[in-house]
Formats: sequence, C-alpha cells, structure tokens
Amino acid sequence: MHFSLLEPLPPPLDGALAALRQQLASLDQVVVAYSGGVDSALVAALAVEQRGEAALAITGVSPALAPHLRAEAAAQAAWLHLEHREIATAELEDPAYASNPEQRCYACKRELHRLLAPIAAAAGGAGATVVDGVNADDLGDHRPGIQAAREFGVRSPLAEVGLDKAGVRQLSRALGLPWWDKPAQPCLASRFPYGEPITAERLQRVAAAEAWLLAAGWPQVRVRSQGQTARIELPADQLAEALSLWAEATPRQELVAAFLALGFSAVGLDLEGLVSGKLNRELASAQRPG
Repeated sequence: MHFSLLEPLPPPLDGALAALRQQLASLDQVVVAYSGGVDSALVAALAVEQRGEAALAITGVSPALAPHLRAEAAAQAAWLHLEHREIATAELEDPAYASNPEQRCYACKRELHRLLAPIAAAAGGAGATVVDGVNADDLGDHRPGIQAAREFGVRSPLAEVGLDKAGVRQLSRALGLPWWDKPAQPCLASRFPYGEPITAERLQRVAAAEAWLLAAGWPQVRVRSQGQTARIELPADQLAEALSLWAEATPRQELVAAFLALGFSAVGLDLEGLVSGKLNRELASAQRPG
C-alpha cells in the first residue's frame, strides 16, 4: 500500500511527510498505540504503508473509551488493511486513576504501556518499537501521560518531525484518509473535574448522554459531569441553533427527560461553547499566586 498525494503540500509539510516515512521505514517492527483519533490514525497509516505486515495497531479498551469510537477505530484499521488488536486495560482498578488526581493520565498511560511492552516484544523482540500519536501541540499542554510513555521507551513520530494538529489534519486530507476532519475526542475521563471519583458507571452515563446528542444530530459534543449535573458543550457556532431549538418545550423536555433517565439530576448548556481541555483551567487557577 502506498498513499499518493491528492493535493500539493507546502514545503514544510512535504518535508515532514518524507521524514515520517523515513523514520517509520527504519523500524523493524512497529506497534502503534492506536486510539482511532486523527493523530494515531495517521501514524498507523504510514506505518502500514512503510512496514506492511510488520506494523500492528493496538487499542486499549475500557469504560473510558466511548463505544462509537471503539467501532470507528476498528473500521479505520480495516480500511487501512492494518492488523488491529484490542486489549482490555484496568486503569479503573488503580486509585491513582480512579480518584481522578491531576496526574490521572499518567496512571492511564502507564497501564496501557505496561500491557503494550510485552506485546511488542512478542511481535518483534528487541527490534520492536512502540509509537504513539502525540503531536507537537500536545507537548505544550498538561499531558502527564506523555511522561509515562517515555518511561516505556515509546516514540512520538509526529512530535519528532514537528507536526502540530493542523498539520496532521492537512497531511491526512492530502493522503486521502477519510477521517481527516474527525473531531477530537479525548477519553471520557476528561469529562470529570479533577478530584471527582471516576467509576465505570459514571463513564458509561457520560457515554450514553453523548451518544444521545450524537444521534440527535450534534456531531461534536462534550457532556461534562460535575456531581450529578450534566453540562453540554457544543462548538460556539452552534450555540444559537441549540438555544433556539431547546427554547421550544418539546425538544427541551425530550433532552431533559433523556438525561434524567440516565441518572443526572440537572442539565445545562455551556454558553462559552466547546473548549478542549477546559477543565485544565482548574490547574492554572490553583497554581496562580493568591
């Protein structure tokens, strides 16, 4: 398999693509920590292009992975003709994750890579390399999971060649990957304020609430869970439509009834709109001098 460019790339992106291909071609066996998001899917696509059967994608499955994203990851891997496996992860059994501290993502990635390491060793011995979809933008955010990956020797090809999120999307589109504009979908644990315990039941409730909104025609959505309250985040340019729709009694009552049936006690719409990593603001506030 070889991906031909469907549109010309600016020189910096063309150079990044060449560097990515060269980097992955130099590896004996590639194991991709693969969520199905745009970033890890680009790495997986180029891994199978360069290494063929010596490329393997693995998705960690737990209640923190929304069911529709699990299905999408499998479908994308099939489209790529890429060997894809799922492994069950048990981060919820670790208090360092379930208590939802600031370093929660570290515990999550530690669990994932603890399981990936022996799989990689079995697949390719000392010549196997685990890679992930971390991009250059991620390096400037609160991402403690990156440290856990580094401790296991995981490489991040996108970040290594300086590709940011916009570049990943542009490159994915130019290579003809159908999901190039897929909305970012961080794990469901990111819907809970730090310090609020995370359980399988609470994760499944958020997943069900977001699935209801997706089915209702809102393609990009977050349902933040604060105690028993659900706060819906939609892109800012969709707020006027949402406010107009839910000002009407019937659609509003349907929404509220659906969320109450899931176990929420109240539901609201965030008037700021969807902001990725919004709950990380709590960290900045805590670190700001009194």
